[in-house]
Amino acid sequence: MTSPAPNKPWNWPPTGWASSKPWPSATCSKTLRCAAEPALGIEHYDLIIVGGGIHGAGVAQCAAARGHSTLVLEQRELAFGTSSRSSKLIHGGLRYLESGQFSLVRECLRERALLLQLAPELVRLVPFHIPVYRRTSRRPWQLRLGLSLYALLGGLERDTRFHRVPRRRWDELDGLLTQGLEAVYQYYDAQTDDAALTRAVMRSAESLGAEFKAPASFQRAELNANGAVVSYRHRNNEHQCQGRVLVNAAGPWVKQVLDAVSPAPRALDVELVQGTHIILNRAPHQGIYYVEAPSDRRAVFVMPWQNRTLVGTTEHIYEGDPSAVQPLPQERDYLKETLVHYFPRYRDSAIEKAFAGLRVLPKGPGSPFGRSRDTLLLTDREQRPRLLSIYGGKLTAYRATAEQVMDRLMASLPPRQAVADTRRLMLHPA
Repeated sequence: MTSPAPNKPWNWPPTGWASSKPWPSATCSKTLRCAAEPALGIEHYDLIIVGGGIHGAGVAQCAAARGHSTLVLEQRELAFGTSSRSSKLIHGGLRYLESGQFSLVRECLRERALLLQLAPELVRLVPFHIPVYRRTSRRPWQLRLGLSLYALLGGLERDTRFHRVPRRRWDELDGLLTQGLEAVYQYYDAQTDDAALTRAVMRSAESLGAEFKAPASFQRAELNANGAVVSYRHRNNEHQCQGRVLVNAAGPWVKQVLDAVSPAPRALDVELVQGTHIILNRAPHQGIYYVEAPSDRRAVFVMPWQNRTLVGTTEHIYEGDPSAVQPLPQERDYLKETLVHYFPRYRDSAIEKAFAGLRVLPKGPGSPFGRSRDTLLLTDREQRPRLLSIYGGKLTAYRATAEQVMDRLMASLPPRQAVADTRRLMLHPA
């Protein structure tokens, strides 16, 4: 099959681009509603969102596009948590096919296609290579079957096609180990700067009238007949505002937010799962490699990133303060050993940097690797909810998740005149 031509060199994004730019500590748009002076009394919003990650930004954009007054509170800075510490991929999630999560893969492939159109400066198509060795757990026929299903769920579009890399080209694959190599498959997914994408979505939300405040730490919320009264600290002062609905998009801090809400709402039993990445000198030139860690058969990505190599991720349960998560020595060793196993030329390369992020997954037995990645939305009550919490969520599907959140909250919100459709809003680097 003919594969799509790449639209950007794989040494992408440029060093220092976008992710190093600061975000204003507080902004105020006049389009819908701007914060009043304290003397004018408590300010009212349709939605108050806690969390300035990709899902908080996505819900803010969707709400503002539907004409709703919206306030976003972020305790640190935009994309401070998981939304700047991901694998930086916009992808369907090929491995989720093994656990039967077909609807998730279909949704993510649909959103990937949309983001490639809406954010061409932020989301770029990249070739992925999957090497199959004599000792890897999946056989070539299994990869062909999985990639065929992946293409089918993607609508058999040109950018979902795959092919087998001829043996004569194996020497071009960035020094990939060829001993015991049986086949290499190439398909396409996309890469982004996660923090820059989050900034672009929030900027879009602000252009539609949403307000963003940071640092603004959520203190508590009181649910009442009209929605929720929210208290927060901003610029060393405590403020209050009333919202028809409070959206908990705090990511790893989802439980801490719920603990500060009264009366106590229902909550899901979840765990925080730490994922660490390492960065080394030099970068692969032929795209991204999707390899199997020799020690435990987990999937690991080897990716070009700002003239460096990004390798990740790990998965293990984290029980500490979400603000204090740090890469562990054993995680660094695990990732470096996996990299060197497949790319021996990195043996003497030092790890220049490592970072760790947290995912929210349903609590369950065994390894977190095989658990569902479906996003869970939980409200304080079935009819006219005043509080909605987002558990989990994927970077790729942030826009679809925001649509689902707003649809779920429709009965709680006043009718407004929509001003835009997020399926048509272009996103640009800040």
